[in-house]
Amino acid sequence: MQATRKFDNTITVYSLLNSHMSANAIRTPPATAPATIPTPDRAHALYRALMRGEDGRQAGRAFLCDMLDSARRLPNDLPDDINDLPAWSQTQATEVGHAYAAYLAERKQGGPRHYFATRAHAMYFIRHVAPSKLVDGAWLYAVLSRWEEPACHGLIRTYLEELGDGVPGQNHVVLYQKLLASLSCDQPADLPDDRYVQGAIQLALARYGAEFMPEVVGFNLGYEQLPLHLLISAYELNELGIDPYYFSLHVTIDNAGSGHAQKAVAAVERLMPAIGNQRDFYARVRAGFNLNDLGAGTLSVIASFDLEEEVIAVLTGKSVQGRNMHSDFCRVAGRSINDWLSNPREMPAFLAALTGAGWIERGKPATASKFWQLLQGERAPMFGAFDAYELQVLRDWIESPVSGSAKAPRIPSYRAQLRLLDQLGGPAHSDRAEHQGLRGLIRRHAADLDAQPGCELRALEERIAALPGKAAAMRELIVWMAPRYHHTPVGLMATRMYAQLLDT
Repeated sequence: MQATRKFDNTITVYSLLNSHMSANAIRTPPATAPATIPTPDRAHALYRALMRGEDGRQAGRAFLCDMLDSARRLPNDLPDDINDLPAWSQTQATEVGHAYAAYLAERKQGGPRHYFATRAHAMYFIRHVAPSKLVDGAWLYAVLSRWEEPACHGLIRTYLEELGDGVPGQNHVVLYQKLLASLSCDQPADLPDDRYVQGAIQLALARYGAEFMPEVVGFNLGYEQLPLHLLISAYELNELGIDPYYFSLHVTIDNAGSGHAQKAVAAVERLMPAIGNQRDFYARVRAGFNLNDLGAGTLSVIASFDLEEEVIAVLTGKSVQGRNMHSDFCRVAGRSINDWLSNPREMPAFLAALTGAGWIERGKPATASKFWQLLQGERAPMFGAFDAYELQVLRDWIESPVSGSAKAPRIPSYRAQLRLLDQLGGPAHSDRAEHQGLRGLIRRHAADLDAQPGCELRALEERIAALPGKAAAMRELIVWMAPRYHHTPVGLMATRMYAQLLDT
């Protein structure tokens, strides 16, 4: 799923399961004191705590209430009458379709990319939206405990599909982890705190969703409407040779006809209380809908990229490790490399000195620069000093002309790379066909499990088999379907088992 602007110990999970409220008993949560996390990185700290299940003082709930206070003050275009939601959703989809058609027409006439100027820009985007993508679907976790209520089955089905129905190659978090790994961007990155706001909101809804069910429904309604940026991102990532599957998957799964967007609209209608204050319910849905607008969204992250600033940041980060690693024979503009690196603030001047001394030739292929030859190639003395993202930033900066007049180098699209692999007899790149045979598989045979007695998959099977009935089994499985676990082998197996029990 894609934003339009875009815990987990057993005790806390069971208390959540036992406290869910009836769809006809919507209550406004009691007032809460403002959150008091005294750090500038509040969202990041909460994100880590909620992922680990360490929210004993309910800081996540206070954070969620603060976010809702902000969300209530924002406008939105939701119709006043809930009966108009289906038409509103379809109109949104139609308008996005028309805008995307106009985008494609412009590109076919030679227009430039709208989002990503370079491959490094795209990689920057993928890294900076990772905190929310790595908890994809988390806001619906609390709905799992309401499996006996038919009105909630559409939301439950959405969550299961976010988890790929327990199939590794379709689990959205697994897919994003693979995307990050394919770009060597899977190491922890020092990101601004606003990058964690959306992820922290989703995890807070996962943890406290039983109390905030109308807000969960509203957030889901906003998140599941197909946004234009999803279509353009997939198109331009493919152009830059980056696998767009995570993004293109959401284009189809979020459709307004039968996909998550349609289920999101239906959930509002089905969970609207028959007896009670419908106006208050819908007001809370609106507030949840507006949560999508908080924190850094796709377009703001894309707009925040500056290649010049990023290359300086890369060199600044490396100056700490490299300041004493060069001999005195290494000199630029009369100064040793160690001297240049001793002051991180001098990195802009250092970069200018490298260019002025001919070590970097801007606007030409990176391989023509002596500095690049130190980093890449046979017997390169600095091979491995920079990771894949850092190398891409340096390459793009070197090859970008100072005047900005030359065209960027052509990069084979991701699909073109796959076709070339096929022609060369390389391995097929997609696991999708293999994973299709796993759908519906719930209980594995002993021969399929690790022969080790301590195998966690076998342990889960034995634990579920020993429980007295379906309700107890569902409670146990839900624990392992939390955002912290669902993409792991035991979480994937729990998802498959839950899905089968849900339908029996």
